[in-house]
Amino acid sequence: MDLEKQPQQPVAPVEPAGIRASDADRDRIADILREAMAEGRLTADEHAERVDAVYRAKTVGELEPLVRDLPAPAGAARSAAAPGAYGHESPTGPADNLVAIFSSSTRKGRWRVGSRTNAFALFGSVEVDLTEALFGQRLTVINATSIFGSVDVKVPENISLRGSGTGVFGNFEVATLESADPEAPVVVVNGYSVFGSVEAKPKRGKFIADLQDRLRKYLG
Repeated sequence: MDLEKQPQQPVAPVEPAGIRASDADRDRIADILREAMAEGRLTADEHAERVDAVYRAKTVGELEPLVRDLPAPAGAARSAAAPGAYGHESPTGPADNLVAIFSSSTRKGRWRVGSRTNAFALFGSVEVDLTEALFGQRLTVINATSIFGSVDVKVPENISLRGSGTGVFGNFEVATLESADPEAPVVVVNGYSVFGSVEAKPKRGKFIADLQDRLRKYLG
């Protein structure tokens, strides 16, 4: 017996606003908010409230209203550099977690950096030393939270270092770097400190030599 073939109903495309937000999407919005606060368009409280909403957002549509009343940053139109020998541009995979509660936690030496690291210090200290680390991707995001504690991030001098955060009765400081190599690793430090400190800066005299050759060899 012949069966009538029922025409397949077309699947409606997902609206752009309903697309799941990536970490790169969130970091882009956080950069716009950081520049807006630096220009005096947002107060520290408004910035902190919106940044919190950025990292809770699930879709692109939830991110857009957070910067709808703000101008795009000057470098927004600049095209992204080609990833070259690196893997995914956006952070993927599970995050590494470094936690110090009334204690200390350190990650240093020759280790492979994950795409995302969460550093949390409560009455303790966390040290993230990337000066001898191996980067398996171009973009590395470190989410740092310090409450009555400290998070200290050290990077080589020949990578790019960026960040966005807030200090509440504390210190949040990222020494911005822009590498001359457009394909150099980019480390983004986001977060906040409450009665504590979050600091990220280059370690003097530390460089990644033959960066891309080492990376290609490491990735095989």
